[in-house]
Amino acid sequence: MTQSTETRPPLPPFTRSTAIEKIRKAEDGWNTRDAAKVALAYTPDSIWRNRSEFVRGRPAIVAFLTAKWERELDYRLIKELWAFGDDRIAVRFAYEWRNAEGSWFRAYGNENWAFDANGLMRERHASINDVPIAESNRLFHWDRAGPRPADHPGLSDLGL
Repeated sequence: MTQSTETRPPLPPFTRSTAIEKIRKAEDGWNTRDAAKVALAYTPDSIWRNRSEFVRGRPAIVAFLTAKWERELDYRLIKELWAFGDDRIAVRFAYEWRNAEGSWFRAYGNENWAFDANGLMRERHASINDVPIAESNRLFHWDRAGPRPADHPGLSDLGL
């Protein structure tokens, strides 16, 4: 993998505090639903496994995320620390979305991340399951695309 000159703090080696900060920055970025902006957090040749799809490099990440957010409407994501090491972070997450027909889903998953020395993610391995939910069972309530409000509960607070 190519070492980039870009930096994306916090940088490895991670502490519990900096791992949590890194996770929240990733969550905030994904909640913007801005594929081009999100892709900048990854190395130019980043490797992903997302469910059964394999993605490599920023242009493919942008294409993947653009298509994802065209299908997954009203997307809202919450991530939480599971474990961390020097240059690795494991997260669990859930997100809610609806399809074009108006059916709601909650996706549950785990991700394993590996970072380069400059704090860009070089590997992302995601395992995800979608569960249909009634709109009345939604738990992620904020009004717009963008970061989860500071006072909105996290996954553990919501019992997820």
